[in-house]
Amino acid sequence: MRIVSLLPAATDIVAELGLAGQLVGRTHECDWPPQAVAGVPVVTSAEFSSDTLSSREISDAVGGARHSGSSLYALDTEALASLAPDVVLTQDLCDVCAVSYAGVSQAVRVLHGRTRVLSLEPRTLDDVLDCLTRVGRLLDVERVALRRRAELTARLAAVRDRTAGLAQPRVAAIEWLDPLWPAGHWVPEQISCAGGQPLLAAPGEHTKPMKWEDVVAARPDVLLVLPCGFSPERTLQERELLTRLPGWEELPAVRSGEVWVLDGPAYFNRPGPRVVRGVEVLAHVLHSEQLGTAVAPGEARRLADA
Repeated sequence: MRIVSLLPAATDIVAELGLAGQLVGRTHECDWPPQAVAGVPVVTSAEFSSDTLSSREISDAVGGARHSGSSLYALDTEALASLAPDVVLTQDLCDVCAVSYAGVSQAVRVLHGRTRVLSLEPRTLDDVLDCLTRVGRLLDVERVALRRRAELTARLAAVRDRTAGLAQPRVAAIEWLDPLWPAGHWVPEQISCAGGQPLLAAPGEHTKPMKWEDVVAARPDVLLVLPCGFSPERTLQERELLTRLPGWEELPAVRSGEVWVLDGPAYFNRPGPRVVRGVEVLAHVLHSEQLGTAVAPGEARRLADA
């Protein structure tokens, strides 16, 4: 089967199902697993480089508070056609995160053959795991998908068991720095599963920009910084967008040294199987003393130590 993935999380899912070798096309942002995707042709491009723009400039470029981003990515329709895919995996949840579903549908309509398109629109942890089985069913490996889903579910249950009965810190998660944007969708559930009390957003919520005063008023015990699409190193380049804000030093999380920079793209922003590892990382961030283990610096690091 010839598979084109137009969503990094979908590429993660294909790899999880053992089908990375059947990928014939991907986006420019599909980077996991590195060895499996390195030689796969790229069929998308970005309208700008996020490496050269600030968070505010990126936000303005994709539509600001409207979160539209309809022209953020370009799809090479000729390259897509030349790949003759049997299946195209895409999404209709957020145009800022990937090529728009409307654009993909229009491109596929002009292809010859019977290309099937599957749009993934998860909002919760269960939805993310459901995507695994939906893709597995489409790619004729449903039994593998059900087994992998059971394994991932067991890992989540193990985290819940290990953190049950522990004190639950109040946790705020920031998904964008300028403007400030709280992390919604599945992230509040990741926090709850890891033994914390999520603030600022409800499970499954598609959030919007917020005022800094709302963060101050929430008085989080732990502050997670996981900007969408930013590596920890890229996030640290703009740390002063937070540290210069009024009242920063008075936040309980700041005073106790519990501000953490996390790898958002790997474990929190993308609705793929690695969100389960994100829960495991959060459990160690929130309860390292009780659990007695640590995470790798590339997964999570205290802002004060960076």
